[in-house]
Amino acid sequence: MSTLQAVISGLRPFSRLDHPREIIRQFTPNWFAATMGTGILALTLPQVPGIGPTLKPVGEALWFLNIALFMLFTLLYAARWVLFGHEARRIFGHNTVSMFIGTIPMGLATIINGCVAFGMDRFGPGIIAVAEMMWWIDVAMSLACGVAIPYLMFTRHEHSLDGMTAVWLLPVVAAEVAGASGGLLAPHLADSANQFTMLVTSCVLWACSVPVAFSILTLLVLRMALHKLPHDSMAASSWLALGPIGTGALGMLLIGADAPAILAQHHMAATGVTVQGLGIMAALLLWGFGLWWMMLATLITIRYWRAGVPFNLGWWGYTFPLGVYTVATFRLGVMLDAGFFSLIGAFLAAILTAMWLLVSARTLLGAWQGTLFVSPCIASGK
Repeated sequence: MSTLQAVISGLRPFSRLDHPREIIRQFTPNWFAATMGTGILALTLPQVPGIGPTLKPVGEALWFLNIALFMLFTLLYAARWVLFGHEARRIFGHNTVSMFIGTIPMGLATIINGCVAFGMDRFGPGIIAVAEMMWWIDVAMSLACGVAIPYLMFTRHEHSLDGMTAVWLLPVVAAEVAGASGGLLAPHLADSANQFTMLVTSCVLWACSVPVAFSILTLLVLRMALHKLPHDSMAASSWLALGPIGTGALGMLLIGADAPAILAQHHMAATGVTVQGLGIMAALLLWGFGLWWMMLATLITIRYWRAGVPFNLGWWGYTFPLGVYTVATFRLGVMLDAGFFSLIGAFLAAILTAMWLLVSARTLLGAWQGTLFVSPCIASGK
């Protein structure tokens, strides 16, 4: 093939695929990580101190883009189950791809949060009822992932310590993401009983996730000490650990902020104040742990990138964990009235934006060429 023919071939959409239907056949939940990254950037931009109001229209546009992406990915993945169900079912036996089922409810959670951040101004308070309905769906999906995937790990998968990566966190972290979303949504519900139910449920979701995630983090530290870093295709996985840490901190801040007003309506005013104080202290401790992990992940990333890392959808793992940690940083700055956190948050938001632009551009190119539509379940025959 001549150089000109190669260039023309590269300009054609899906030129690396045998047939366009391979988009559906090879579609995996990994793509929903893009909705997580896009959604968290949309929620982060309006919170940048000083320029947040200016960036809010950009965040709203990203929220609408995120909704469109989530709908598109849902249609493609549903089509795969309808048209290629016998191959789609293999995901439950795959050690790695099955973990990414957790990205579906986490991507949905960013859309629900956007209903509060953008939807109320755009569509009015009626959108809260829609968000509440979606939240309960998200809760059911998150709990299902958090229980079913570990059960498959214990009964069907073949795992080893040297093969472990931070993707083990994805199915269990979904519950705490839903819990943080509940903390954001609860104060906007009209009925006090519904507020109380959502607050309590959010606390339970946090408890269903954070302790499990930290047990996995303990094993992850041991794995890296004994067997060193994972393969370069998992380079971004070092940042995934920042996700449960940042989300855990954010959840404590949001639940704590809700507690005084909501619990006071149920004759537990003193308890509400206590919960608020505990939430701030717990979030501060988690934030400090996240700072340590972020510095470690930065050194690991520099080592990977100096050696040259091939692009894959796993690069979206650089975005959501950093984004949720950034939002927690902004929230701490507000709760503690400390400009220190606002400065750090603004710096992290700039890095998040640059990373989102880079990963989005590489994803668009890979999707256009068709190179990113690869299902490891089919390739491995499992």
